Amino acid sequence: MLERFVPQTSFSSQEEFIQTLKINVPDNFNFGYDVVDAWAAEQPDKKAILWTNDKGASHQYTYAELKEKTDRTAAFFQQLGIGHGDMVMLILKRRIEFWFATIALHKIGAVVIPATHLLTKKDIVYRCKAATIKMIVCAGEEVITRHIIDALPDCPSIEHLVSIGPDMPEGFKDFHKGMDEAPAFVKPGQVNVNSDTSLMYFTSGTTGEPKMVAHDYTYPLGHITTAAFWHSLHEDSLHLTIADTGWGKAVWGKLYGQMIAGANIFVYDHEKFTPADILQKIQDCKITSLCAPPTIYRFLIKEDITKYDLSSLEYCTTAGEALNHSVYETFKKITGIRLMEGFGQTETTLTLGTFPWMEPKPGSMGVPNPQYDIDLLTPDGRSAEDGEQGQIVIRTDKGKPLGLFKEYYRDAVLTEEAWHDDIYYTGDVAWRDEDGYYWFVGRADDVIKSSGYRIGPFEVESALMTHPAVVECAITGVPDEIRGQVVKATIVLSKEYKQRAGEELVKELQNHVKRVTAPYKYPRVIEFVDELPKTISGKIRRVEIRKNDAK
Repeated sequence: MLERFVPQTSFSSQEEFIQTLKINVPDNFNFGYDVVDAWAAEQPDKKAILWTNDKGASHQYTYAELKEKTDRTAAFFQQLGIGHGDMVMLILKRRIEFWFATIALHKIGAVVIPATHLLTKKDIVYRCKAATIKMIVCAGEEVITRHIIDALPDCPSIEHLVSIGPDMPEGFKDFHKGMDEAPAFVKPGQVNVNSDTSLMYFTSGTTGEPKMVAHDYTYPLGHITTAAFWHSLHEDSLHLTIADTGWGKAVWGKLYGQMIAGANIFVYDHEKFTPADILQKIQDCKITSLCAPPTIYRFLIKEDITKYDLSSLEYCTTAGEALNHSVYETFKKITGIRLMEGFGQTETTLTLGTFPWMEPKPGSMGVPNPQYDIDLLTPDGRSAEDGEQGQIVIRTDKGKPLGLFKEYYRDAVLTEEAWHDDIYYTGDVAWRDEDGYYWFVGRADDVIKSSGYRIGPFEVESALMTHPAVVECAITGVPDEIRGQVVKATIVLSKEYKQRAGEELVKELQNHVKRVTAPYKYPRVIEFVDELPKTISGKIRRVEIRKNDAK
């Protein structure tokens, strides 16, 4: 399947990758038919998804089964009047029905809107009104269905509610009964063209209400690079990405690119993350490939890994934050595996990555994915020199790159602000070293200008996080008459250090930062708090901290 879209699928150097990578894009591409059903026709017994849960259940789905399940789901949705362009929100956690529903919606041309189970009534109302959502399919759990029921009076566009169980409140249709009783699926005439919207995410909203990021039908092909070259997957791979299906990382690592590459996708449906459980799953199920945020790897190495047989692991990747060098070295020493970092946004696929033929530099995002024409622009519009900070941008004068989003749905002004003059501005600031590796600094709005220096919050936070007193922290700038701004750290302390909160600990933390990173970056102001303001996805809302400081 991979060879159908990428004629050459092995590279030995970045130069060869840049010169040779070419992805074929069929007319009217549809992931449901051109990948899932194509595998089912060619290799019906091929392994597609190994689903397990924390209650001991497990099932290996083949492509023949996946086609049958997704066809039945599509037929059920058609019976409900769902068709081309209709907006459908999925709140399905890690249940296997997420895969059935997503692929089915692609097959009938509807728009998939994955969402987290953490949504409240207010969040659901906002999403339903913003996107005119027609149907919600959810896990039948009281904490989820209650918020949906409470939101319903303010969501006039909703025509159908579907539950996968076990709870089946009044007004909800039974997903599995609907599948079982649906007539044979009949494929619509022309389901889609490539430019139609197929998938939409509500971003985290660290500076305001969530944006609606719309992707077209070619978006899955953009993840070929994510899976085949960054994850380094092959047809014998069993790949686990640790992510809830409500977030974009799920389709990065649990669906599109993995299936195109022919890998078997491992799903662990669990309620609470426990490092020992993950290690046990890797051992027992012989997982070969793992992708997780650096935080997860920090938890894993704190366990006694030597108790587990991790010899099946071949390759590991990480993204979401900068990787601490000590975590990299410890994990490598224990497993022999290098952690390969990557970077991207909800609006993109993998844009920067450390690829198999490269030597990783812990903490670096890697080098540009040749799918994208990437540059660093300084505030005055120049291309940044090596060592100079600039905003990561994607040039689109030669056309929209495969994997780049289509638009911010129903917000032409916001789309124009981020993407104009054939340049998409990511809003992320980085610098590039002499070897071409990129290093994350922070969001453009969060960069602190102090005494002529530009200080990224990320690097100061990373330094603070290496101190045992710090559980979480956020770095912001506060106004200063002499320096313009000074660095402020808002810190959540570990239990062992809470009693020590005071000037002595402030000095200790300031000196620690001076030792770990450049002395001018140390926080001149430190505030200890019980918790940090966050978005529903767990991202820190520095804008709220700045507003509170301004008050």
